[in-house]
Amino acid sequence: MTVPHSLLVIDVLDEDAGLADVEDSRGRTYQLPAEWLPDASDGAGYRVTLEGGHVTFTPDPDAARQLRERSKQTLLDFSDEHDGDTPEDRA
Repeated sequence: MTVPHSLLVIDVLDEDAGLADVEDSRGRTYQLPAEWLPDASDGAGYRVTLEGGHVTFTPDPDAARQLRERSKQTLLDFSDEHDGDTPEDRA
């Protein structure tokens, strides 16, 4: 069974610990062993493919841009004001 791929970007690479702090295209953050990620470096992006019980991390130079665009859209969609809770509504 093949699962659609997702994207992953390294936020911080800790070479001393051998760990990469990463964010995926679903907004989750976690740590992975840096040795799993080819050419690991801060800001490097990967396409993650799950197939037949195997996980493959393929370098993807466009992954970081795509995640930034997703984050921008999330911020544009967010509003901390509630209906009837603006100064104009209270006047």
